[in-house]
Amino acid sequence: MHLKTEDLTRLEIEYDSGVIPPPYSHIFKLKIGFGKNFLESQLDMVYTEREEISEEEILNEGFTLDDDFHFQGEIHKIWEKPLKELYAKTKWSNKKLDEEGGIKVLAKDLHGQFSRTVPINQQDWQFFAQDYIQAIYEVSQKEAPLTIHYLIKESNDVKEVSLTVKFSVRKMELKVNGEEKEADWDECKTLLSHIFIPDYDYGIAKEKKPNQQGQFIDCGDGYWHEIGKGVINIDDSFDAVSKIKKGFKKLVSS
Repeated sequence: MHLKTEDLTRLEIEYDSGVIPPPYSHIFKLKIGFGKNFLESQLDMVYTEREEISEEEILNEGFTLDDDFHFQGEIHKIWEKPLKELYAKTKWSNKKLDEEGGIKVLAKDLHGQFSRTVPINQQDWQFFAQDYIQAIYEVSQKEAPLTIHYLIKESNDVKEVSLTVKFSVRKMELKVNGEEKEADWDECKTLLSHIFIPDYDYGIAKEKKPNQQGQFIDCGDGYWHEIGKGVINIDDSFDAVSKIKKGFKKLVSS
């Protein structure tokens, strides 16, 4: 049953990582209420099946021994429109989730009706949930906004780009040589998705900003990687490196 989007008062997004092994396996429930001035939000993130592996294995994978996270608070109302648009365009399945896991959605409306169904466009809902959780992490100060630095050094020209991603307010803050410029959220999100596809060779990365000519990227951790040398496509069928170069060239020239 698909409720009318304009009548929605609450959405609950539940996720199960399915057969993914610990320490990565987890579940979360995201409750979002549509208030007048903000979205009342609750997140319960729980990592599962960790009793099956040792503490050393958990720590070696970059986790801690207490990664569960709980939040209750207000998220900016700017998230309401994209969430309702996603709900409105979604087609639903009557099937239950299998062992592969995934997302199911509970919707409630102002008439007291509710529906609990599985979206067919699982990836769209998973991407949205990841972004919304990132907004929660920023609001709760669990994580700071991500800033990507990009440097283009040519014989007669230098362009220094900083792109700060503020999920809490769905905004991209772009600066080129210190000057603020307009940046489209969806366009920059696509660029970000390309940035985290290649393999980065930290063995040849530099901690200082490069002086030589070329194009370089710092993905937010302080290490500079040279495009074409330290940033390597991992899939021959998808040239993410070229898309990164084109994306930043477009930002610089816009």
